[in-house]
Amino acid sequence: QVQLVESGGGLVQGGGSLRLSCTASGRTLSNLAVGWFRQAPGKEREFVAAISRSSPYTNYADSVKGRFTISRDNAKNTVSLQMSSLKPEDTAVYSCAAGLVAGRSSHNYGYWGQGTQVTVSS
Repeated sequence: QVQLVESGGGLVQGGGSLRLSCTASGRTLSNLAVGWFRQAPGKEREFVAAISRSSPYTNYADSVKGRFTISRDNAKNTVSLQMSSLKPEDTAVYSCAAGLVAGRSSHNYGYWGQGTQVTVSS
């Protein structure tokens, strides 16, 4: 089993930055693909970014490309999401997930964290 815990969420002004972390226990995260998803109130969960088991491959939603960066820190068994130039429409609960394929569908991931709230003020 893999347990995932997100951290780093909070309230930030538009144009600001936040760094989310997804820390795993129970299994080495470097052996898994990791994705970040978000869900805003009243909306469906949407894909944000993913990183493959081999770090050179990353995948981003068009809405965050150029503003968000996903990366690994294998020594800390962590995957981070650096978010810059944040917009009010980025407000959502952000969740990390782990699986075998760095895909855009939530069905690619079998392990999920509880999520962390990100709120961007205008």
